[in-house]
Amino acid sequence: MQQLTEEDRHWWFASRTRALLGMLDRAVPSRKLLVLDVGCGAGNMIHHLSRYGQVVGLDIFPKPLLICRGRGYQAQLGDAAHLPYADSSFDLVAVLDVIEHCDDDLLALSECQRVLRPGGLLVLTVPAFPWLWSHNDEINRHRRRYTDGELKRKLSQVGTRVRRLAYNNFFIFPLAAGLILARKILGRKPALAAPTTDEEAYQVEMEPVAPALNMALTGIGRLEAALLRFLDLPFGTSIICIAEKIGAAPPH
Repeated sequence: MQQLTEEDRHWWFASRTRALLGMLDRAVPSRKLLVLDVGCGAGNMIHHLSRYGQVVGLDIFPKPLLICRGRGYQAQLGDAAHLPYADSSFDLVAVLDVIEHCDDDLLALSECQRVLRPGGLLVLTVPAFPWLWSHNDEINRHRRRYTDGELKRKLSQVGTRVRRLAYNNFFIFPLAAGLILARKILGRKPALAAPTTDEEAYQVEMEPVAPALNMALTGIGRLEAALLRFLDLPFGTSIICIAEKIGAAPPH
């Protein structure tokens, strides 16, 4: 039974989830897979990923894991750069808005490739375009934002082949980019409450929106998710990528 989370109610998370699942539904060969959710936090995506099989969560911080386990999910403490699993353990590995937080994103990707079985799928989401860097990136302690070329190159380096790569938040991109650039010029910051420590942050901090606007943006996200089932959109504020393991990871 699905457990609705606060993220499911926020237009950004809801739109990402719909877009991600729309793309995965066409790529996943079975609904009886063993799935690893790297950086699962409080388990906000586990109930969605469970449509593909049994999901195991992993996170580096104990507090969100307590919430995750309290929701009835299987999860353990661990680092994306040193996954506590044997080679070729999983059919699907999800790394959703995680590697931008890693000091060594290539090592984290290599570990995800290692625990995938040959032919298994790696699905990841990352923030797009370094020039869109904003206060939101700082408060969420991002290390970087990505271009499609950079992401493809790093995935190739660790032994995976990109099957699909598309940008998300395509329709709102002009508005979002304009708002970020205007705030940079004016020196203004959005109203985001920073967590005092990593231990206290069990979900990504997103800018709050009024209910009516949240409803409108959620509707736009539904339309975009329908398109992403069949089309790779050429730009947006985030990237969704599905890659396939093609061999053993090279030494890092």
